[in-house]
Amino acid sequence: MTAYFSDASFKFLRGLAAHNDKTWFNDHKAQYEAHVRQPFLRLIADLQPDIEAISPHFRADSRTVGGSLYRIQRDARFSHDKSPYKTWQGARFYHERRRLQIVPLFYLHLQPDNCFLGGGLWHPEPESMRKVRQFIFDNPASWERAVRDPAIVRRFAMETDEKLQRPPRGYPADHPHIEDLKQRNWVYSRPLTDAQMCSPQLRQTLVKDYATLAPFIDYLCAALDLEF
Repeated sequence: MTAYFSDASFKFLRGLAAHNDKTWFNDHKAQYEAHVRQPFLRLIADLQPDIEAISPHFRADSRTVGGSLYRIQRDARFSHDKSPYKTWQGARFYHERRRLQIVPLFYLHLQPDNCFLGGGLWHPEPESMRKVRQFIFDNPASWERAVRDPAIVRRFAMETDEKLQRPPRGYPADHPHIEDLKQRNWVYSRPLTDAQMCSPQLRQTLVKDYATLAPFIDYLCAALDLEF
């Protein structure tokens, strides 16, 4: 079994958070490659058969550009924060039809004292949001099974940061799943310690947890007419 990340991974990210500028990054780029980017790419490559076993329509793509690994560079064109780099590294394992729309995915986040894994649908387009809400409304029993499974609720929490304050238009306030219908995102996640991220058991942990989330992801795919 392989350990992908180490204390050096977190040391680099802490340094980047303290010195978020191009000069510091260029001076420490070798550490970024050795301790963050290349280990993450190896993990993604190793996860490909595991992700495919969960769903043949999902991808762990280890390409250096356009694959599962997010770029460390920020797009700051429309942000007041002009910091050039993210202070974290993340990867998404996505549906094969991701280029056509925002799709459900599995996710892994590497950041000192803020590592986590999860899965779901994040920031969908308005039409996709409408489809998911209507699917929950029309199929409440299968939604209940997908999101209230004890294996999921014991380990994961639903993200609620961007929830509507009022019921979405057209849905009754007394619907049994009104709190789920208020969601703008449908995402389950759970924290990981820095030690867990550095463990040789990390790959096995991810595979087990992504398999647990699979029925939830399957439901979201069905809502969007995507294969699982």
